Amino acid sequence: MLAALFAFAHHLAAFSIFAALVVELVLIRGDLTIASARKLLRADMIYGIAAGAILVIGFVRVKWLEKTPDYYMHSGPFIAKIALFAAIGLLSIYPTLQMLSWRKALAAGQVPGVDAAQKRRLAMFIHIELTLLAALILCAALMAKGVGQLT
Repeated sequence: MLAALFAFAHHLAAFSIFAALVVELVLIRGDLTIASARKLLRADMIYGIAAGAILVIGFVRVKWLEKTPDYYMHSGPFIAKIALFAAIGLLSIYPTLQMLSWRKALAAGQVPGVDAAQKRRLAMFIHIELTLLAALILCAALMAKGVGQLT
């Protein structure tokens, strides 16, 4: 039962990451207002919390609740999944830092100064994160079916 609850929490966090990225993409493509900038910061915070939860829950599942850690270390899709998660995390740094830099303007009741080129760059980073997330989901499905087990 515990393994099922952790699996549920793991999936919930993964869907939260996807939802947060979609919200960010939709908001960054629209006109930036005080309200939308605040929503972007909130979505990015949810993204960060969900990513942290994925790490903790995933570690617990691998270490104690599922197959042995050795099994996962010999799974090509699992290794690819971890690499993709790291890449997505690294890519998320730029948008997060940009959004965090808006806090001063928002505290002053002003719309953050973001030009069209910067918005395009943010949207590009989010697009790449979503694309890599789709590849990560493919790896999860392959892993669940035992595909790519290294000997």
